[in-house]
Amino acid sequence: MRRRPNARAAVVAGLAAVVAMAATTGALQTAQASEADGTRYAIDTAPEAAQTGTPDGFASVNALGQNGTTGGAGGATVTVDTTDELLEAIDTVGAMVILVEGTIDITSKQGVRPNKTILGVGDDATISGGGFEFYRSYNVIIQNLTFADAEDDAVGIGQESHHIWVDHNTFVNPADGSIDIARQADYITVSWNHFAGTDKSMLLGHSDGASGDTGHLKTTIHHNYFDGSTQRHPRVRFGEPIHVYNNYFRANELYAAASTMNAGVLVEGNYFQNVPFPCFSASGYADSGPGRLVERDNIFTGSGPCETAGSVEEPGDYYDYTLDDPATLPTTVPAGAGAGNT
Repeated sequence: MRRRPNARAAVVAGLAAVVAMAATTGALQTAQASEADGTRYAIDTAPEAAQTGTPDGFASVNALGQNGTTGGAGGATVTVDTTDELLEAIDTVGAMVILVEGTIDITSKQGVRPNKTILGVGDDATISGGGFEFYRSYNVIIQNLTFADAEDDAVGIGQESHHIWVDHNTFVNPADGSIDIARQADYITVSWNHFAGTDKSMLLGHSDGASGDTGHLKTTIHHNYFDGSTQRHPRVRFGEPIHVYNNYFRANELYAAASTMNAGVLVEGNYFQNVPFPCFSASGYADSGPGRLVERDNIFTGSGPCETAGSVEEPGDYYDYTLDDPATLPTTVPAGAGAGNT
């Protein structure tokens, strides 16, 4: 990793607010630690780049001892452009903003420690061949990256991980899920991502036997572009509330959202275009039993009906949000979702 006195203007524009939280003392402590443990990168003690904006939805909620999701704010900033540099950075203890340049090849799913911002620089930062995994991790932001050809899941959030914000990324051709959330993970926001022809886009709850997820998996899914993707937008077991709002679903071959195994899903203010089965709930899905699903204020064009059942806990009891007019989503979401659109 190389010292970056000045990050690219395209990344730094409008991003100073979060970076201002980085204290000189904390950065110096990180630099001293890097000397002690033999890391190869130089620390920028005056970082100038961080994520665009702040998270909303469940990732913004104060819970589990975490005041929202701040990622690597308060830590050092490093730039990575090789596999070894990236793997070292995500495995570093403590807060860190990790700027990813170019294409980096990794294999399998690589663990990410808490308190990290992983931010693609420009519009071509790519993680190729593998993905990121969260195991009892927390307070992580993943933004402005393309995940291409992951040999498993591109992003796997599990084992009690919480406060993860996955924002403005593009997912292309993962072998399994684009984003999987399971094993009592909580307080997740998935926003403004582009799922480009993916198959298994999002799975919440890994199996019909995982009843321990009941009352967990609290996830907000908004302003994503499900673009010719096939299924799991999302498929949910047990979790509640799952808030699916202001997304644009286009030509999803199998189905959009499925609530199963008594999950509670609110589908609100979305635009469904040429989606044969927008929602499953009362009938379950595949081998999974029925779930609960409420739909309101959605637009269906060339699409089938949305199957509803029961009632769902209101996400508005946890956080404030404002719905966009769903009629605008076919224009605004493709223009704003995905890597390169932060």
